[in-house]
Amino acid sequence: MNIKSLDKSENKLSFLISGISPAIANSLRRTIMEEVPVLAIEDIEFKDNSAVLYDEMVALRIGLVPLTTDLKTYELPEECSCKEKGCAKCQLKMSLKVRSAGNVYASEIKTKDPKVNPVYPKMPIVKLLKGQKLDFEATAILGKGKVHAKWCPGLVYYRAKPLIEIKGKVENPEQVVASCPVNVFGLKQDQVVINKDNEMACHLCLACVEKSNNAIEVEGSETDFIFMIESWGQLEPREMVKEAVKIFGSKLDDFQAKVKELK
Repeated sequence: MNIKSLDKSENKLSFLISGISPAIANSLRRTIMEEVPVLAIEDIEFKDNSAVLYDEMVALRIGLVPLTTDLKTYELPEECSCKEKGCAKCQLKMSLKVRSAGNVYASEIKTKDPKVNPVYPKMPIVKLLKGQKLDFEATAILGKGKVHAKWCPGLVYYRAKPLIEIKGKVENPEQVVASCPVNVFGLKQDQVVINKDNEMACHLCLACVEKSNNAIEVEGSETDFIFMIESWGQLEPREMVKEAVKIFGSKLDDFQAKVKELK
């Protein structure tokens, strides 16, 4: 197995992974989205809410506010030594108290842990009119995306690495080059050539194959895959991948142990 980084920017990561099967690729995708835990508000106790939105709607919006997550500090409730009774290792108390007119933003949610804060401070929760109030206490816990979308750390998808081959002379090179929506091809001495700097952008639409009358062959690899990861901000994309690999390995170890018990 080989991994090559293709692009990295704030909250985004793409890489090429070679030497795996489609099943392994999909397992990695699902593990990142469904098994990597992040913090989200689970319980809310309203002390005062005279906003136009009733408690359930406000609670829904607050639960979907992404929170920066420190996986070294917190544990999943079901794995905590307190046995889900609630302690500082598996839950975090938060609060909000606003008594002035105007928009209430996520930044006004106060936490007892300076490492945990709303990822997007200007995310609006509700708008208060003159005389209206919003006051609540909440509890944030670690959870998994397979339980609820609010615990999903980001968007993950992959596609097969494109394998492109020019098999013969292309009779209509300009039309073929123009047919590619992601500029994979160029012209050199009136012949179609592959733009190596943009080859990975091919998404297998096969427009070039049709325009060239099959003089160009394009197919997707069955062992090499391009992964794209976009974090919602709770965790860095690289941390999401590392945690997913750790979880995946742990599941394989558990499976191996169960198989040995069958003997």
